[in-house]
Amino acid sequence: MFLLTKVLKFIYYAKNMNKMLEGFKDFILRGNVVDLAVGVVIGASFGAVVTALVKGLLTPLIGAVAKVPDFSGLFFTLNGSKFMYGELINAVISFLLVAAAVYFFVVLPVNKLMEKVSKKKEAVANTKKCKECLSEIPLDAKRCGHCTQAVV
Repeated sequence: MFLLTKVLKFIYYAKNMNKMLEGFKDFILRGNVVDLAVGVVIGASFGAVVTALVKGLLTPLIGAVAKVPDFSGLFFTLNGSKFMYGELINAVISFLLVAAAVYFFVVLPVNKLMEKVSKKKEAVANTKKCKECLSEIPLDAKRCGHCTQAVV
């Protein structure tokens, strides 16, 4: 009797495991999860590109202008403790360069592209042609403003 109870419990849990795995498979194969995974991979790759841009081009440019390519050697000592404020300066400059690179090389171009796409959609979606006089009228119009024909 004890063994039969254990076998029945095992069968019950195995059936529920199948349902749980089926639900997990449905979740993983949903479009937004796959899109998110692709976005994370592309974002990681893009992060490497931005880091290379900042380290390879922008930081040396600032170093050439400021004549100090690296601030990590700057520090002061107080009661035997060494305060490395140069590391903070390097981190702030790196952050600002990465933020500027992302803004100017990604955000602005994408915003311009989205602006062009939305203008095209607005022009197409806001009007329709009157069947009588063929003039452009708003989508919600009940009568044509040019020929006063009732619009269905």
